[in-house]
Amino acid sequence: MASTALIPIAEGTEELEAVCLIDTLVRAGLEVVVASVEKSRRIKASRGALLTAHILIDTALGQPWDLIALPGGGPGSRRLGADRSLKTLLLAQAAAAKPIAALCAAPALVLSKHDLLSNHLATCYPTFRNQLKAKAYLDQPVVVDGPFVTGQGPGAALDFSLALVLLLCGPEKQKAVAKAMLAPLPILG
Repeated sequence: MASTALIPIAEGTEELEAVCLIDTLVRAGLEVVVASVEKSRRIKASRGALLTAHILIDTALGQPWDLIALPGGGPGSRRLGADRSLKTLLLAQAAAAKPIAALCAAPALVLSKHDLLSNHLATCYPTFRNQLKAKAYLDQPVVVDGPFVTGQGPGAALDFSLALVLLLCGPEKQKAVAKAMLAPLPILG
């Protein structure tokens, strides 16, 4: 059975990050479910692209997820951070010590808001560094600390996504996916 990944999105989500996550995880063989925290499955992303989620976030409640991965974007991350259903999912995921990943503004505006990074090393988009409540901020594109994976922004999206493939599927699958994408393997902090 394939590993499952939940990717929540909202109005203002950074589309490059969302689509890179979805594409890379699907290439690795994961069952990817995109969930909107809005009242509609269709959202307008940060640069105007229209994205359509598979489900509304409430549908994801009570289901086991092997990974919850949050794309960033300031406005989208604020909306993700304010959603009660997503908070419930993230707290359950953390309690089960299952992987949680966040990119760009999401480590600060979602994970820190729910006090999930206080004992972990993390990174985020530099503008949001002062809002990141973590054991320590690392100025690196991608940081892996236990079940938490954080990334700095759109330029780190592929390395971030490949780090998740490594975490869930192992080094051989990561190498195969990177090779098929003509991408170098990420250097992880």
